[in-house]
Amino acid sequence: MQNDIQINHLYFSYDGACVLEDINLQYNTSEFLAIIGPNGGGKSTLLKMMIGLLEPERGEVLLFGENPLHVSHEIAYVPQDTIANKDFPIKVMDVVLMGRLSKSKAFATYSKEDRAIALGMLERVGMKGFENQKINTLSGGQRQRVFIARALACEAKIMFLDEPTASIDTAGQIDMFKLLKSLNETVGIVIISHDINVALNYATKVVHVNKTLFVHDVPKTQNFKVFENQNEHVCPVELISATRCNHFPKELA
Repeated sequence: MQNDIQINHLYFSYDGACVLEDINLQYNTSEFLAIIGPNGGGKSTLLKMMIGLLEPERGEVLLFGENPLHVSHEIAYVPQDTIANKDFPIKVMDVVLMGRLSKSKAFATYSKEDRAIALGMLERVGMKGFENQKINTLSGGQRQRVFIARALACEAKIMFLDEPTASIDTAGQIDMFKLLKSLNETVGIVIISHDINVALNYATKVVHVNKTLFVHDVPKTQNFKVFENQNEHVCPVELISATRCNHFPKELA
């Protein structure tokens, strides 16, 4: 069986300094993959290689069995909430319709089907009724939902997200992960996250990247029932007691 993403013995360096070393990973679209690790550990570099923005120094990255650049129309990328010009008066609907550009003819106007799909995706992410609102008037969490709707509008098989909850409060982070979990029923989800506790509750596969890569078994859902009540106390004590790291031999873990 062919994996939807297959990474074999990948190496990458910046200016002679090794950033990723002997990375191996398999992923299928039925999985919710969370990539965690320290700043500067190589998370964003790895994601950029998955979507074809960077090429490996050694090894290979296969997306649906091919070079990522050859199947770019099958994936969507949601960057961090960074609007270069927050005063730019673009409407929510216009942002989501950008996801239809690859499906429309060059220089052609958007079709009724494009608009119907865009509206459907806004409804799917809980932003129905916001289509005529200016993007710069939305909260950080609302903007991220619009960007996700844009990614869904291109009908991608896998959605890659780079820290989509970076500018969102705790309650918003949990709501975002719940949304992504529901979307994972039909779309592959690969996400870089700094919210380790929340990611562990919703991901089906977690990898830790810090030059090298380790795959973690995700704790059973009942170990994280605390997330169902946001008023509960959550700290590293709960995380440590609920998880088991496979970085070490079993006799040491």
